[in-house]
Amino acid sequence: MTGIDDLPIRDELRGKSPYGAPQLDVPVRLNTNENPYPLPEPLVARIAERVAEAARDLNRYPDRDAVELRTELARYLSRTAGLEVGVAQVWAANGSNEVLQQLLQTFGGPGRTAIGFEPSYSMHALISRGTGTGWISGPRNADFTIDVEAARKAIAEHRPDVVFITSPNNPTGTAVAAETVLALHDAAQAARSDAAGALVVVDEAYGEFSHRPSLLPLIEGRPRLVLSRTMSKAFGAAGLRLGYLAADPAVVDAVQLVRLPYHLSAVTQATALAALEHTDTLLGYVEALKAERDRLVSELRTIGCEVTDSDANFVQFGRFEDAHAAWQGLLDRGVLVRDNGVPGRLRVTAGTPAENDAFLDAVRELMKEKSA
Repeated sequence: MTGIDDLPIRDELRGKSPYGAPQLDVPVRLNTNENPYPLPEPLVARIAERVAEAARDLNRYPDRDAVELRTELARYLSRTAGLEVGVAQVWAANGSNEVLQQLLQTFGGPGRTAIGFEPSYSMHALISRGTGTGWISGPRNADFTIDVEAARKAIAEHRPDVVFITSPNNPTGTAVAAETVLALHDAAQAARSDAAGALVVVDEAYGEFSHRPSLLPLIEGRPRLVLSRTMSKAFGAAGLRLGYLAADPAVVDAVQLVRLPYHLSAVTQATALAALEHTDTLLGYVEALKAERDRLVSELRTIGCEVTDSDANFVQFGRFEDAHAAWQGLLDRGVLVRDNGVPGRLRVTAGTPAENDAFLDAVRELMKEKSA
């Protein structure tokens, strides 16, 4: 039988694994950072209305520039993130991963490099490889914050074309201070002062869950600073696959050089517009999840776990001598969490109160078994 290694794939893809997380049939699934609350019925009904309207014109291509959707996303950002944003500053695609892919297709590619500070979102490295962009793993402190001075040195040494900053960071949950973002942005521009400068991408997929204000205002006056967001988390719409960015209008113009024609379907645009009509209700769920996240942090510390401070809808906890064995122990008790490969640690998504209770009970049993 022919295997991948028998095919003429690119050398940098050989030996790599696709992104993925186990989707097992267990009572409590808290491994993929999904919002545990189903969409409210009034929103489901509004989606049906919007999609029915769109269905009447499915023989035609959708609005290739998604102007109505981008207008509503700009209005949402302006209302919630502390900066007046116009439609020309917003771009939308199929999940924030496609946003990141379009940015790397435009500003990365063969002969160019991107840097991220790991552990962080693994798709940054994966999409970099997929676009032929060289990947550089930058440093973090022992507490998973970014080591600013070490990061500056790495940027000065490698002179990357793209810099990724994830806030709150996945899988650790830590948010990044505005001062850190500005320091790395300035270092990236200084390192490439003989060129057009470096693009700095702030991945704020979990921004609505953070204790800190959004980093969106930092894009003002900084044409090479981009903020990426998603509707998968706070909007409880992981199945929708809608991500977006906010940046200088020139960046929005640039990514359109690589976007596929009519990349956002009429159904996707209609569904996203319906969700944006129910923003206040959906953000109410976010507040409930933030409270549950904080409860998880407190309870896990009481149990005796070491917990990383979290600004996201998930919590990193440990330490375990064998993190995978601990993962299996929780799975044996009907609870699926994420083993991200961070030594000695696991990650759990904040679920419903009942799901979180089941998870905490499983951890208590596991810790009791460990100490016996």
